[in-house]
Amino acid sequence: MKGMIQIFQVFAGSLEGNPLNDSSTRSVPVYVPPGYQDDQSTRYPVVYLLHGFTGSGLQWLNTSPFTRNVPQRLDWLIDNGKVPPVIAVFCDGWTSLGGSQWINSDAIGRYRDYVARDLVAWVDRTFRTIPKGSARALIGKSSGGYGAMVVSRFHPEIFQHIGVHSGDSAFEYSMLHELPQAAGPLLRAGGVDAWYRDFVERADATKMKGEDHAVISMLCMAAAYSPKRGEPLNAELPIELPSGRLRVDVWNRWLVHDPVRFVPKHLDVYRKLRSIFIDCGTRDEFNLRWGARLISEELKAANIEHVHEEFEDGHMGVNYRFERSFSWLLPRLDRQ
Repeated sequence: MKGMIQIFQVFAGSLEGNPLNDSSTRSVPVYVPPGYQDDQSTRYPVVYLLHGFTGSGLQWLNTSPFTRNVPQRLDWLIDNGKVPPVIAVFCDGWTSLGGSQWINSDAIGRYRDYVARDLVAWVDRTFRTIPKGSARALIGKSSGGYGAMVVSRFHPEIFQHIGVHSGDSAFEYSMLHELPQAAGPLLRAGGVDAWYRDFVERADATKMKGEDHAVISMLCMAAAYSPKRGEPLNAELPIELPSGRLRVDVWNRWLVHDPVRFVPKHLDVYRKLRSIFIDCGTRDEFNLRWGARLISEELKAANIEHVHEEFEDGHMGVNYRFERSFSWLLPRLDRQ
């Protein structure tokens, strides 16, 4: 690697006292490009990266056999002159429920504020940045891609370039089918509290079971989209136990947070963005291809410039697609 990565412990005031008692100090890897240390006058645009569900900031540094991780791909692009030098911040949004959807939730914490306020302020204080929205990109995959759409919706002045890789959307296609899969284990365990206690102990002692993903995913989404004080984990479930009946009122609370619903309602906000990149695999296992298409259709109908691409692959192991978003987005960032 020609650039350099350092891991910083960053205090986030927005996360202090969060309902899950997760740490408000986060391990945040930061990449600086070649030449950053030598030239003490040049200022750089910044790309912020949001991981997916069950991810963390440090997970961006994981290595895989025979392929490069995302920081290595960015470094290669810069070193070979494919994109201009940038600072990259690998945000940490891990929670005790596996994630936050990068929103402000009464059951999880204020993770949108953490990114848009705490992290941006810390980065601009600590590094030689170009401190304006036109010089910042926000790129994520899966729940991170969803986060890029959510954070930019509320803060278009802070992030004016976004990349959405396989972002959560069209909840009927991507989430609804998992609800009955989650209901069975919860029913067998005797409810949310009993299941969650067993899950935490079991996963720590050994590993997650195959059926665990649907359950912890539903609990996290419920905590994000339908928080309710006094419910187990302060989250109201969209499925009734023991009958398995869909709770339409709760499910409708989820749909309010679906980009397929909120993007058309906030086209005036997305029109303020300078760059929007959206992609998804044609074989995405969570059916996210269709949500990406629907969002692109709405943007196109509103004459909002964006790039929408599909590629022949699924949801997992597609970090190589960051090279495509980097190559299109990063040259568009202001450099002065």
